[in-house]
Amino acid sequence: VELTGVANDYVGKGLSGGTVIVRPPSDEADVPGNAIAGNTCLYGATGGRLHLVGRAGMRFGVRNSGATAVLEGMGAHGAEYMTAGTIVVLGRIGRNAGAGMTGGRLWLYDEDGLARTRINRGSVEARSASELQDAHDEGAAAVLELRELVADHAEVGSLLAQPLLLDWARVLGSFLVVEPVEP
Repeated sequence: VELTGVANDYVGKGLSGGTVIVRPPSDEADVPGNAIAGNTCLYGATGGRLHLVGRAGMRFGVRNSGATAVLEGMGAHGAEYMTAGTIVVLGRIGRNAGAGMTGGRLWLYDEDGLARTRINRGSVEARSASELQDAHDEGAAAVLELRELVADHAEVGSLLAQPLLLDWARVLGSFLVVEPVEP
């Protein structure tokens, strides 16, 4: 499903397969990071993919248990109670990201250096993508998957993703991988 325009709340709720793309109207396409979807997107999703060429509201990816998403920012409480899946955020996040997260992977492009202050440190920990890549073969594969997801996001029209790919080696140092704290 492709939507050119602005979506409301619950985009991709219960998504179990396929791909959903939401992109701005052509007269707004040159303003990366604009709000494109409302709150509680990807709630309870089990599979499929969501590309938001813009920001989402609060509680993005709550109870995600297998879907993949790329977006350009999200409000408070993103990836809350996430159990599986992958979310890539290419912009700012709100507070309390990853609260109650027990699985999956959250990638944050931390250009301004503030993302670590906005995650729920009781549930998740953040480390640099470069560190993960150098740690072991599985980490290198995860970073390769990140690059592919960013490239796919550029293909659907993201003006934020395109420049990241042009200087990937440098940009990789600004990505954080957020995963659940080991009990």
